[in-house]
Parts: sequence; structure tokens; C-alpha cells
Amino acid sequence: MCGICGEMRFDGGQADIRAVARMRDALAPRGPDHAGSWAKGVIAFGHRRLAIIDLSASSDQPMTDAETGCTLVFNGVIYNYRELRAELASHGQRFVSQGDTEVILKAYAVWGAEFVHRLEGMFAFALWDPRTQTLLLARDRFGMKPLYLAQDGKRLRFASSLPALLAAGGVDKSLDPVALHHLFTLHAVVPAPHTILRGVRKLQPAHVLRVRIDGPSELSRYWALQATRPNPEPSEDAWIDRTRSSLCAALDSHRLAADVPVGVLLSGGLDSSLLVGLLADHVRDLRTYSIGFESLGDGTEKADEFEYSDLVAQHFGTRHHKLLIPNDAVLERLPHTIARMTEPMFSHDVVAFDLLSEWVGHDVKAVLAGQGADEVFAGYFWYPRMQAEHGTPLERFSRHYFDREHAEWLSMIEPAYHVPDVTAELVERALAQPGAETFLDQVLRLDVTTLIVDDPVKRVDNLPMAHALELRVPFLDRQLVELAAAMPPAFRLRDGGKYPLKAVARGILPDAVIDRPKGYFPVPVLKHVRGAFLDRMRALLNSHACRNRGLYQRAYVDRLLAAPEAPEHFTRIQGSKLWHLALLEWWLQTHVDGAPA
Repeated sequence: MCGICGEMRFDGGQADIRAVARMRDALAPRGPDHAGSWAKGVIAFGHRRLAIIDLSASSDQPMTDAETGCTLVFNGVIYNYRELRAELASHGQRFVSQGDTEVILKAYAVWGAEFVHRLEGMFAFALWDPRTQTLLLARDRFGMKPLYLAQDGKRLRFASSLPALLAAGGVDKSLDPVALHHLFTLHAVVPAPHTILRGVRKLQPAHVLRVRIDGPSELSRYWALQATRPNPEPSEDAWIDRTRSSLCAALDSHRLAADVPVGVLLSGGLDSSLLVGLLADHVRDLRTYSIGFESLGDGTEKADEFEYSDLVAQHFGTRHHKLLIPNDAVLERLPHTIARMTEPMFSHDVVAFDLLSEWVGHDVKAVLAGQGADEVFAGYFWYPRMQAEHGTPLERFSRHYFDREHAEWLSMIEPAYHVPDVTAELVERALAQPGAETFLDQVLRLDVTTLIVDDPVKRVDNLPMAHALELRVPFLDRQLVELAAAMPPAFRLRDGGKYPLKAVARGILPDAVIDRPKGYFPVPVLKHVRGAFLDRMRALLNSHACRNRGLYQRAYVDRLLAAPEAPEHFTRIQGSKLWHLALLEWWLQTHVDGAPA
């Protein structure tokens, strides 16, 4: 786990090593164990290392292969690096380190750019081949590791975070109207290649970008998820057996690809509890971590799930850690959390992940978490509701997922930023792609390959890595995802959703954990717009910076701000919309307004 950055010049000039150093310094929290840099003519790389595999200096980066002259910066973990290493050794390759970074360089030497198909893990990397004067950029299948790009006629820069690119300077910081539409329609999801800024793009998941000094760039997709039934189709018992085997294999690879202790974030829900249950017999002194929040005192919502996480920890005898966060700490933390956001994120549990990551990061460098199981195994309540409704695929999807209709967006955003209903167009195209048998197959594929990348995958990289904590998600193992995508959706939806996981868990976990209602990560103080939280949003949206930005139509803002003064008309939906507007403004003031030109 690391932070990577670099620059490639197209005009024959020397790469700006000072700009690369600024990007590298901005990435320092992602990699406190080593800072490295390398430059040669038109190309320069920077790297910050969090040492998880091969803790020695032999795996420091940037790394150059002595035989080919190729240089690499790499962020992430290759779970099958040991198997690849053995295969490469049979091809005569010699290694000077014990880590996965060198495996990437040697795999490129043997198999060329097609080697990316062989990688299992989460990764983003940049590889410079001096023989062909080509820069190879790649990102993992589910976008678990970020890669941001800024390009003009003179150069291409890349970095593991958007603020790092801003630190280098020279980025077009004007707002991207298409991204604005996605942001406010898809609950802060801005699918690649867009970001909220015109001058910053994201490399799409499961893609490779080849950039040449003297030729056109080539963007290619190396993997796509198929949501179709096998023939013959397995029995239900066979599906469950395969789920158990695939999940156990994913857990083994995620746990064993580390030379440091690996813990588990234990929410008390089915997903994280199942990870603990499957690991308990194989990991001595397993460490688990749970976090909860202070209730509001009015009985509106329980703010922790300790009842279930305690039950699981006691059942398996883990070394359990538990932290209760008071409400004033949440509100105090908000500015720090927003300062760590690589892109605007609306989910209230972002601040929870920030606090959780800081706390856990003092004890371990790597943890497993249950994110992704709901998308992969159809655990959310809206999936059966979409399934039961009539209309076009877009209509059925948008009723339950879109935050606001296009007409409302037009009334909220100033006309200078107006665009057609680009989000509906994007979703309609994605749902209609071949390789999905039913409507729900289309939805689940879209969720796991596109929407999940920005929520929750983005926050489970962004916030933990801001505290030098590597978070691994076994439920997004490629083979497990492909297995689930081949299952009939009705099979996954049975018993309230995630039926295959519940069947695997039966007999391993206490029934109370399996049969409990689905929980969410509650942060009540942010879900109820009142007091200091409301005051802060009001100040942001009435600030000179916000008014001068000319992004929001004032009548829309004033109507939302007036609503809390009439509680009988104020709903959580209105409160969420107010938070969306304020959060973006807060993020822009924090990251963009004072960033280098």
C-alpha cells in the first residue's frame, strides 16, 4: 500500500522533479515508511511506501529492473504474487526482493503488457519502458486503488489522490458540469473518467492506458463482468459450496499476502462476522475492532451495534477492541475528514471511517472488512423493490437510486453549468450493455463495476490510507464476484438478500447474527440537521466564497435553509440535500480555492 505520482513530458523538456516532489509530499500519509523518487529526462516518478510485504529496503520504490531498464511505481497488493513469482522463476527470472513489486516488473519482462490479466489484487501502477519510450498505467478491476490524471499539451501527471495533483500546480480547477450532474444524482458517485474538476480525470477500473511520447495514447479494457448463467447450471447446494470455497480462498490470499499482522473491522453484521468466523480457527490471537457513536438521547436511533459485535467477539474469543465516539467529537472531526477527502463524498459514515482508521491504525497496518458483500450478493432493500416494479430498466432503477430528478437539478444549479440528463444517459447505456440476462443482473453488474467504485470503495481506500492503514475487501475478490454474478438473482435475494452468505454462515455464526435485521453504519448526529451542524452548513452556503462561486441558485438554497425553521415540513431528505450542497462547498473551499494555480 502506497502513494504514487509522476510526470511525463511530451515536448522534449525535462520532467519537473520539484512538482513531482510536491505531489509525493502530499501523499506522505499514505506511506510513512519510505519516500523515493526517480527521474530520467522526460519522465519522473515519486513514491511513498507503507511496508506490508517484504519490509526490507529491497522493495522500496521507485524500482528499476536491472535487465530491462523498466522502472515502476506501484500502489496496492498482488494477492497471487507468490504463485506468479514461482512461474516467472521457471522462465529464468531472478529476483532481488521478496515482495510483489518486483513481480510486476518481471511479469512485464516475460509477458509484456498482457501480464495485467494475470494479476489478482488491488492495484494502480505506472511502468516506464525506456526501450519503447512508453508509459503504462493500469488500475485494478474494481477500482480499489485510485489513479488520477492531469494532462495538457506539454505533459501528463498522475497521482494517487486528486489533492496531490493540485499540489503540483497547473491544473484546470474549473468545475465539470457532467461530474456535477453525476455527483448530485448518484449520491456523490462520479464514474471515471470524470472528476468534479475539468482538469483532473480518473483512469477507469479494469483499464490500461499506454502513453507514448511520439504517438497517440491507447486506452484498453482488460476485464468485464459477465452476469449470465452457466450451462448446465449448478444446484443450490453446489452454489453454496462454491461460495464457501471461493470466500475461503479469497480470505487466505488477502490474509497471507502480508508480513505484518492483519485484523478485521467487525461491525456486527453478517459480512464482517462471517470473515471473523472463517478466520478464527486459522489465526491465533485474531484482532477485531468495532466502533459506535453516542445516541442523540431522544430515542430516535441506536448508534452502535455492539450487541452483535460483542457476541461475535466473545463467540470466537478474538482480541477485541471497542471504541465509542461522542457526538461532539464527530462534529469536531468534520473539517479534518473533509481535508482528507480526495473527492467530495456525501455518506455520513465517511467521518466514521476517518475516526475508525486513525484508531485502528495505531494498532495494525492492515485490516480486512466486509464492504462489497451487499452489492455482490444483493443485500440492499432496494433490489427486490426494483425487481417488483414495472417500467423501463432506467425508470425502475432511478426511482430507488437517484437523489433528485433532472428538473430539480436544473433548479438547483446555475444555468451556466446546465447539461442534459447525462446521468440517465450513462445509466441507461450501462444497463443495456450485453452480458446480463435479466434486469436485476444489469443492476447488480452496474453496482459492482461502476457505482461501488465511488461508494464505498473510494472511502475505504481514501480514509484508511490517510492514516497509513491498508484495508482489504475479500468480498471483492475477482473469482468470488464472478461466481456471484453467475448466480440467478432470485437465489441471492432469497431470505431478505445475501442468501448464499447466510447459508455458508449457518452453523458457523450465532443465529442471532445471521437472522438480525440489516444494519447500517449510523452516525445520528449527522443525520439529524440541527444545532451546530446546521449552523455550519448555513455559514458555508451563505459565505462569500459560495456566493461568488455562482454554482447554486440562491432561491433553492434559501428554501432549504428555511426548512429547518419549520420542523413540521422538514424531512431527512431535505436535510440530506442541504448536506450535499454544503459538503461540496466545504470541499471546494478546503482543496481548490487555495490550491496552487
